[in-house]
Amino acid sequence: MAVQTRDRNLVVALQDLATRLRIHSIRSTTKAGSGHPTSCASAAEIVAALFFSVMRYDPKNPKNPGNDVFILSKGHAAPVLYAAWAEAGFLSPEQLLTLRHIDSDLEGHPTPRLAFVDVATGSLGQGLSAGVGMAIGAKYLDRSPQRIYVLLGDGEAAEGAVWEAAEVAAYYKLDNLCATVDVNRLGQSQPTMMEHDLETYRLRWSAFGWHTLVVDGHDVEALLDAYEQAAATSGRPTVILARTLKGKGIPAAENKDGYHGKALSAKEAEEAIRDLERRLDGRQPAWIPRLPQEAPVAPAVSAVRLSPPPYVAGKDEVATRQAFGKALAALGRTDPRVVVLDGDVKNSTFTEEFEKEFPDRFFQMFIAEQNMIGAAMGLAARGKIPFAASFACFLSRAADFIRMAAISGSNFKLCGSHVGVSIGEDGPSQMGLEDLAMFCAEPNFTVLYPSDGVSTWRAVELAAQVQGPVYIRTTRPKTPVLYGPEEAFEIGKCKVVRSSAEDRVTVVAGGVTLFEALKAHDELRREGIAVRVIDLFSVQPIDRETLARAARDTGGRVVTVEDHYLHGGLGDAVLSALAQERVAVWKMGVREIPRSGSPEDLMDRYGISARHIVAQVKAALQR
Repeated sequence: MAVQTRDRNLVVALQDLATRLRIHSIRSTTKAGSGHPTSCASAAEIVAALFFSVMRYDPKNPKNPGNDVFILSKGHAAPVLYAAWAEAGFLSPEQLLTLRHIDSDLEGHPTPRLAFVDVATGSLGQGLSAGVGMAIGAKYLDRSPQRIYVLLGDGEAAEGAVWEAAEVAAYYKLDNLCATVDVNRLGQSQPTMMEHDLETYRLRWSAFGWHTLVVDGHDVEALLDAYEQAAATSGRPTVILARTLKGKGIPAAENKDGYHGKALSAKEAEEAIRDLERRLDGRQPAWIPRLPQEAPVAPAVSAVRLSPPPYVAGKDEVATRQAFGKALAALGRTDPRVVVLDGDVKNSTFTEEFEKEFPDRFFQMFIAEQNMIGAAMGLAARGKIPFAASFACFLSRAADFIRMAAISGSNFKLCGSHVGVSIGEDGPSQMGLEDLAMFCAEPNFTVLYPSDGVSTWRAVELAAQVQGPVYIRTTRPKTPVLYGPEEAFEIGKCKVVRSSAEDRVTVVAGGVTLFEALKAHDELRREGIAVRVIDLFSVQPIDRETLARAARDTGGRVVTVEDHYLHGGLGDAVLSALAQERVAVWKMGVREIPRSGSPEDLMDRYGISARHIVAQVKAALQR
């Protein structure tokens, strides 16, 4: 609909709604004594246009799978999002005044505690990646007319993750994705790099393959026209670059530096609200929601169960990374919700095994690990079970995305391969030696460390079954198949693989070091020294009961050995689990930056081979 024929009552109504969004945002932040009212004020017309004219959604049911999706990437403007849901009738104005209170779900930045929030935002630069995942799911998996709207701030355009998302969105021709950048010129501590240079913004987004529109972000009619153009655009995503003023409508703060993240005083708020109320027309018709099309009912899926793994104990050898790929393919046959994302390493992580069977559920995200994990968050938020894989060391690039996924409780599954010095000649830049520390630091992450093909198969099955984020650690070299195909594994349980009544020391290992521990066990047994060997399959949650019992049975002597830096890994997990026990724990791990070499030479040089375990056990017995 052209500007000149647009219903004038609608325009006036939306402008009034934008004014009320500003009023709500000022009241709630002043009541809280903190917050970002000026960042809310710059986005008021954008949010009003989207929520009360553009988007199709059921305001009584934010979880309706057919709803259009709104992601507030500039999460510090949370009060304007809450205000929109209050104006839509889902929240009450009184609830808005609980902003930032300890017993309120209206937190300083949005989290999925709220029914209308899919992913936690607030760490800037992540919302567009989540939107990419949702748009991929809607367009390629669900074949849904659903549209995904992401509101970014101009400051976060400095984040590289935004451009990772931008290039992949264009690659996948996500014409159901519409980003809006609130170009309000002012960052937290100073003006942004480009301030109001909209032409440079336009050239950059256009160069990434986006349909790019520049508008006055306080002109409701211009915004509506832009969103109509976005909806009519085929074959590429759209970005609306909205020129705005930070603090718009607040005379004391409008377009002025130094007001970021500052609530107005009671007097300032009273004056601003009085001025805003004078601008209200008040004659707008009642809002009638644009309800979504009825979403197709997803087929019922029973609990994920994989067939027995195709490996023979005592006969086969297989790298756990390869077993991971085969298990993924098997999982894909049992559950259509399973989706796989890759970071251009599918022939190393063996995610290509899934791609061969299910190319329509496999998405190449290229060498952009932040966006890969953000997209996995988006897919998980819309009911898929995404598995994303790369070398463990490269996942560290996305540590902040992983942290925000933990806050979101995202139901995604990550696999890090090529861990430790056992990868060999590629050298330290390729060795994941800090991944356990990173993932175990997040309290709601499940962390599994399989040692052979069978335990890897079961780790993939368990990851799909458990609700919430999971990390699976796999290795490059082949390892013998230790367990039979019917062996049961559980999250939160370890495996005692060698034990006797005469055991004098407990050795806890994982992955490749489990086999070094078994070699040490055999050598020590020949010398008349019995040790108990535990495979710490589940690093988090950890099996305190089994570990404590083993420690008590072996005189309180525990040795841990891991292909990981000494701090934050398997050893520290065991030490923490046994904190209330009268035990002595000797931690063995990589103590310095390693170098290139053969896996065998590296494991021996850095103190985690069988001979070092033998020496440590003997030293423990001299204590």
